[in-house]
Amino acid sequence: MRVRVFHTAQEAARAAAGAVADQLATKPESVLGLPTGRTVVEVYAELTRLYAIGEVDFARAHTFNVDEFVGVHSEDARSYCAFMQQHLFSQTNLPKNHVHFLDGATADHELECGRFERELASTGGLDLLLLGLGNNAHVGFNEPARSLRPRTHRTRLAADTRRANASRFGGNREDVPREALTMGIGTLLGARAICLIATGASKARAVAAMFSGRLSTYQPASFLQLHENVEVMLDLAAAEKLPESGFDAQP
Repeated sequence: MRVRVFHTAQEAARAAAGAVADQLATKPESVLGLPTGRTVVEVYAELTRLYAIGEVDFARAHTFNVDEFVGVHSEDARSYCAFMQQHLFSQTNLPKNHVHFLDGATADHELECGRFERELASTGGLDLLLLGLGNNAHVGFNEPARSLRPRTHRTRLAADTRRANASRFGGNREDVPREALTMGIGTLLGARAICLIATGASKARAVAAMFSGRLSTYQPASFLQLHENVEVMLDLAAAEKLPESGFDAQP
């Protein structure tokens, strides 16, 4: 994994947005895997800025969102679908029929997860996967557990994860769904390239797990060590538990 450490979270977000822009410049029809969460809000703000000045074009791209809450309809303002519309899709030229989501409100979640995997395969798979990182080292909604599921599946959310998403539900953790649909570890690792962004001191332990040299299902992000093309964008706070040598801050 390649690591880039920046002085600020804003600089890390600009670099992550630049990685997406570079991917689309190299291959305009790229298939992108996209996350949600507070960390990537600034990434999407930078991408919309680049689009507004003509430096990135989504016209031929396809996007697959990494996860969605169970029981939340895509038109619900609390959904991750609504998050993406607000922060990226409504402000770019990405065609509506090129946007692919998991339907958390469906009655048959197993069927929906299978559909999503087939749809992803039909596009040729992910060219670039943008990822955030949970405080407990989850990626997507692959939570620490005795075992990890390889493909898109229904999962139970950890209490810390629900707490981190409470702002979308009026600040009340108890209103956050207890389950979600998410790409599995195998689906994530199937991307040709991965760009992970993590900022803030609360992510430092999870970041260190990615560079421990050990794999643990209780630290799902550690499995990114198996991928041959991962770029990690960090601010100084998130990098504080990494070895000092070899991780100089970017200018």
